[in-house]
Amino acid sequence: MRPIADLASLLNHYTLSLGNGAHETAIANLHIMRAEAVTEPLHAVFKPSLCIVAQGAKRTVAGERTFDYAPGQYLTVSISVPVRGQIMEAAPEAPFLCMKLTLDPLVLNAVVIEAMVPRQEAEPEIGLQVSPVSPEIIDAAVRLVGLLGRPDHAGALAPLYQRELMVLLLSGPQGARLRQMAMPGSRTAQIVRALRWITENFRQPISVEDAAAEAGMSASTFYQHFKNVTSQSPLQFQKQLRLQEARSLLVSGGMDAASASFAVGYSSPQQFSREYARMFGAPPQRDAARLRSQVNAPTAAAAG
Repeated sequence: MRPIADLASLLNHYTLSLGNGAHETAIANLHIMRAEAVTEPLHAVFKPSLCIVAQGAKRTVAGERTFDYAPGQYLTVSISVPVRGQIMEAAPEAPFLCMKLTLDPLVLNAVVIEAMVPRQEAEPEIGLQVSPVSPEIIDAAVRLVGLLGRPDHAGALAPLYQRELMVLLLSGPQGARLRQMAMPGSRTAQIVRALRWITENFRQPISVEDAAAEAGMSASTFYQHFKNVTSQSPLQFQKQLRLQEARSLLVSGGMDAASASFAVGYSSPQQFSREYARMFGAPPQRDAARLRSQVNAPTAAAAG
């Protein structure tokens, strides 16, 4: 089996010319990341994915939970959830290096069926989790990233290596949680359905009862399961989506704070400014001006 140093060497080679940030690759679902300095906390919405750090260290905060991971560990995300990410260890001579593989629930479900992995109903668990990485996972990851240098073989082999990684994840310590993600009728799938509904309608007034109805649960059961999975309440989840969208509008859309607040569903610009400053550490206009001045700063913190 190959050591994690082999993965770090490959990621360093393929990101060196690309520079800091999260980069798409020619291989579907595969992103590679590099950061040569510690970053400030950055906000993003994580999609279902596998993240393996090969060098450096990363911290991800989801709701009330904090996840630290470094070489020898991997993070999986089983739901789309707003998070705050920060590179904790990185330097020009030893950059943060990470690979991220997006997990398609439909493909994961097919792997569950093909590999005859037992489908066991369980209570929904937190949507992010860190575990020790096995030699088998590192070996498959090295072979997958190595295909970036073998484009003639990538089309045929990349899907096989990705499925191999999914089989290894399903048979590992996070397997039960990931199986829940892949089971259409599971309680986790019900929560995911509500998450998707909130994400599509976050600009509109919503209630716990509305979201629970979308999930097909009672309000009390839904609230508890939702918090188990996301580590936050449905309304906190909605607020994070609103504020992240407003930040994007302020930075790239050129809106003023009041216009951005109305665009994402706030009825009070004053409340918007208070909640924005509480989440991002500065009032809207000042925060947006600072971000626009840092266009060339590393962006890998929010990517995986």
